[in-house]
Amino acid sequence: MEAYLDNSATTRCYPKAAKLMYDLMTEHYGNTSSLHAKGVEAERYKREAAKIIARSMKVEEKEICFTSGGTESDNLALLGCARANRRAGNHLITTCIEHAAVLNTMRELEEEGFRVTYLPVDEKGVVRLSDLEEALCDDTILVSVMYVNNEIGSVQPIGEIGALLKKQNHKILFHVDAVQAYGKFRIYPKKLGVDLMSVSSHKIHGPKGVGFLYVDSHAKILPILFGGGQQRDLRSGTENVPGDAGFAEAVKEIYTGFDEKIERLYSLREYFVKEIGTIEGTTVNGPEGREGAPHIVSVSFAGVRSEVLLHALEEKGIYVSSGSACSSNHPALSGTLKAIGVKKDLLDSTLRFSFCEFTTKEELDYTLEALRELLPALRRFTRK
Repeated sequence: MEAYLDNSATTRCYPKAAKLMYDLMTEHYGNTSSLHAKGVEAERYKREAAKIIARSMKVEEKEICFTSGGTESDNLALLGCARANRRAGNHLITTCIEHAAVLNTMRELEEEGFRVTYLPVDEKGVVRLSDLEEALCDDTILVSVMYVNNEIGSVQPIGEIGALLKKQNHKILFHVDAVQAYGKFRIYPKKLGVDLMSVSSHKIHGPKGVGFLYVDSHAKILPILFGGGQQRDLRSGTENVPGDAGFAEAVKEIYTGFDEKIERLYSLREYFVKEIGTIEGTTVNGPEGREGAPHIVSVSFAGVRSEVLLHALEEKGIYVSSGSACSSNHPALSGTLKAIGVKKDLLDSTLRFSFCEFTTKEELDYTLEALRELLPALRRFTRK
């Protein structure tokens, strides 16, 4: 049996999305910048993709900028907005548990002379609004907070943050990395007070190498790529029509029967957390119950290195992650786990299990059975 429980790293593509991409690459392969019929046809597919995505969030088509994925979307949002609004101030705010695509971009902006405040989180991985309010000042121009943490599944109070920022200073831009949230929650940026939002296709059964940045029409932003001026001069480069269309097809499918899918995911998560808690020496990290995202479970296993357990599970056809798979495979202790106060001896003993709509209870039972079998033996080996 095979159990793929690494869906926060990537998901398998919906067949409909893959087929549409194949058709566009082999039959309707025009360049949107071409003036002939094939170019016009490609432009039609691209615009339809933008309409589908915009409709899912109740925003305008022109507010969707297609990118190569979450990392580029984060970079464009942070670099583009910080540089465009520098005359208004040089203070940026984020959290200490952001994805590397945000944290490393913030460090780059520090090199450019911006001042960055990194907010702490509580033991559940959630930002305190009081800390954010205290950090705000007259020079603050941009706040970036992820919707769902990619390692422990904590959900930030995005709506409350948006309301606070608009109350304090309506000119402060609010960016949200929603890579792990889009497709798991119904997200309406304008209602939440979000000005910019990053999303990646391959987290919702779309193709890799595709994403979008939602940019509110009133947000001041500069491009970070220069060339032919595509996408209203915000993101130059020949447009990836097959990828954009495949992404939109995945959006349509993932939001069909959405409530039932999410309820099922929460049920699977609750079952898994309950059962894994019966295994000796396990600790579930982060939020409890439905306070967290429906698809992510972080578990520490005392006395076993995460990499050893990961490969032992792999030999049984079970695929999980030892952290954020988006940060290369270089071993490093998780800043998120440190931030929520995980004990030092458990930092290198933690695995992430992440589910999708195709995950079955049988896969979870198989995984639990494997853990009950492997852990005692691995712990004996470690003690030796």
